Amino acid sequence: MPEEEKKDVEMKDAEAEGEGEKEAEKKEQKEKDPRTVLRTSIVQIMKTIQVVVQGGDSRAMGRVIRAYSGLRRTITSDVLKIILEETVDNSKGNADKYIAMVPPMDVDMTQDPPKEMKLPLKPACPEMEAFSVLLLLMVLVDKREKDKALQCSTMLVSWLKGFNRRTLDMFSARAYFYLSLAYERNNRLSELRPELLAAYRTACLRHDAMGQATLLNLLLRNYLAYNLYEQALKLVEKTAFPESRPNAQYARYLFYIGQIKAVKLEYSDSHSKLMQAIRKSPQSSGVALGFKLAATKLAIVVELLMGGIPDRATFMQQELKQQLRPYYALAQAVRNGDLNEFAKQTTTHEAVFKKDKTLTLINRLRYNVIKTGLRDINLSYNRISLQDIATKLGLESAEDAAGVVAKAIVDGVIDASIDYEQQFLKSKQKFDLYSSCEPQKALHKRIAFCLQMHNDTVKSMAYPDTGDAKDGETAEERREREKREMADMDDDDDDEMLV
Repeated sequence: MPEEEKKDVEMKDAEAEGEGEKEAEKKEQKEKDPRTVLRTSIVQIMKTIQVVVQGGDSRAMGRVIRAYSGLRRTITSDVLKIILEETVDNSKGNADKYIAMVPPMDVDMTQDPPKEMKLPLKPACPEMEAFSVLLLLMVLVDKREKDKALQCSTMLVSWLKGFNRRTLDMFSARAYFYLSLAYERNNRLSELRPELLAAYRTACLRHDAMGQATLLNLLLRNYLAYNLYEQALKLVEKTAFPESRPNAQYARYLFYIGQIKAVKLEYSDSHSKLMQAIRKSPQSSGVALGFKLAATKLAIVVELLMGGIPDRATFMQQELKQQLRPYYALAQAVRNGDLNEFAKQTTTHEAVFKKDKTLTLINRLRYNVIKTGLRDINLSYNRISLQDIATKLGLESAEDAAGVVAKAIVDGVIDASIDYEQQFLKSKQKFDLYSSCEPQKALHKRIAFCLQMHNDTVKSMAYPDTGDAKDGETAEERREREKREMADMDDDDDDEMLV
């Protein structure tokens, strides 16, 4: 028994020592200088770039691109200057120009950066230079430095044009994205259109899928910003979105297509595209809220134009609830068929609708409000005078009511007839919808949607590569790492979801 007690004591001592060592390691990690941690991550990224360039696998550059989401939040001015000094070729004075653009730090640091902050990166390849300058560009965009961002993006795009390397394709696509954003913030977006068209042709010739997807969306955004819907439609008809598409870019493409279809009165196709765009957008809360809000607002208006009423849950989303209140009031007016309330809500929130670019579509809803009111009247009354219809719908006279009712009968909104001599509307016997082919058509539409979603899911499935596994990494650790990478991807998509 004494020997067993000794063993128990020794085991407890060993466990206590192990816990002490773990606590000490945690304390050391907490006490690490943030710039040292930042330096370690940057060096690791640069090593990854070297490995990718040597291997020639351009797809693996996506890991480097995903690292931007964390770096842009933690990067400091002194570290950024060191990176630019180490990676940018200064033969033409570009390094000095970029360093001069680095914005001042929010909090002044009295201590000089330690000598070990120097990065062992020479000789630097073009991919490292592109990475560093693009990081500077993101910082300038985050700081709202419009003029510096425009100058930096112009220099970067001009420099990237001199290369034809597949490992630079992703950097080039991001550079054009921020170039377009800089021009837009300086109200000069129309000047960039010829440049984007030329870049899109080059991306097609080089089979650059990322460049094609990004530039096609930028062109559509450019056309729609100036209400050039005909040109945007011609561009869509004469181009094809790449098969190996990034999810964020495809969501934006679907949103633009839905916007064009809505203006062209193709409401069913528009609503389908918009709902796909919302489902394909990042699902993390707090990410890409601007995109989700714009797509949801447009989808609500299009559904109202189709004669439907959006679900209440659409307006009750926690992060979008406040911004969707004007559209909720509008939907209530359409649902009740109250023309006076509809006009009141349209006038009250006119500034919001103009800002959202939905006022033109909302003005088309007037006839839908009348149709809803007529349906209710047709169900409630077997026979009603035209003057009473004008009073209930808020129309000026019985003649106006007769014209509206006649159009509704021709469009198949109501099943009734007008007696012009006695000035009344007589409803006909209600038609049994289930004796027609409409239920079969609705079922076929849902089945086709489910099959399409299944095919898209199969295409987007990815399987882990044995070469990507870390040394000694367990399945649980791999899953945790993939979760972190997916979270970084969602944060990174927040930029690309700009609308």
